[in-house]
Amino acid sequence: MHATLQVQGLRKAFGERQAVAGVSFSVAPGEMLGLLGPNGAGKSTTVGMVTGLTPPDAGTVSVAGITLAQDEMGFKRRVGLVPQELALFEDLPAQANIELFGALYGLSGAALKQRAAEVLAMVGLADRARDKPGTFSGGMKRRLNIACALVHDPDVLLLDEPTAGVDPQSRNAIFDNLEALKRAGKALVYTTHYMEEAERLADRIVIVDHGQVVATGTLPELLATLPAANTLQLDIEGTLDPQGLLALSGVHAARLEAGRLSLALDDLTRDAPGVWQAVAAAGVQVRHVSSGRANLEDVFLALTGRQLRD
Repeated sequence: MHATLQVQGLRKAFGERQAVAGVSFSVAPGEMLGLLGPNGAGKSTTVGMVTGLTPPDAGTVSVAGITLAQDEMGFKRRVGLVPQELALFEDLPAQANIELFGALYGLSGAALKQRAAEVLAMVGLADRARDKPGTFSGGMKRRLNIACALVHDPDVLLLDEPTAGVDPQSRNAIFDNLEALKRAGKALVYTTHYMEEAERLADRIVIVDHGQVVATGTLPELLATLPAANTLQLDIEGTLDPQGLLALSGVHAARLEAGRLSLALDDLTRDAPGVWQAVAAAGVQVRHVSSGRANLEDVFLALTGRQLRD
């Protein structure tokens, strides 16, 4: 299937700092791409270049084969953006907000009013059409923001942290909206710091760090890059050198932080008994035990490290 969105070799520097250094990816119709990375990794700059808001130093972006240089208005009519910061006029009614954004894309008259009503219904706000966003909850504002980005019926929708600060009910409502857009054949790019959202929604995932793509693939493909498939956590009291556990069969990683010993194992049934023996020999007390399978967060931290990026 031909890609709706094709991003090739994007680069952007701000002074001496290279914010984006050769990012490439594509998104097909009906597909959601999760774009993940630590703070400062280049995600927002990449989104800005894809939407045409930030001019790239190099590289190309095309939507349905059209680039910004070839046809600026034609390109922008095919792209919708849901920014991380709410982009709403608080003193305008909800439908008037949508109609304003639609007018910027050339819609007018009865067709604009009909389309505004359609996207309001799509995000579950039809009954609040005449109410101002100042009276809305955070989750309702986020959904109205999505409606504004959809009013011109774009082929590609980019969502930058669309669930930041919303309650679980609103998050699930947004997820339902995005699933419906996928079924309708839209190409979606979704940035988030919530790994469980990417696991649930994304068909493919691109992880960027220091302005470069460090991994791309489906969730199973990314999990297969980890050295171990299982995790074991022990809350302990006492002194233990976690590095000594790396000599045990099946143990690929061991870390002790604030009394929690975290290990990566090939097989819990086969490899955990050796860990128990080593812990007992060290004379430490185990207060709590938990285990699980590796997840996207494990992949993310393995690729980007655990150092704070704030």
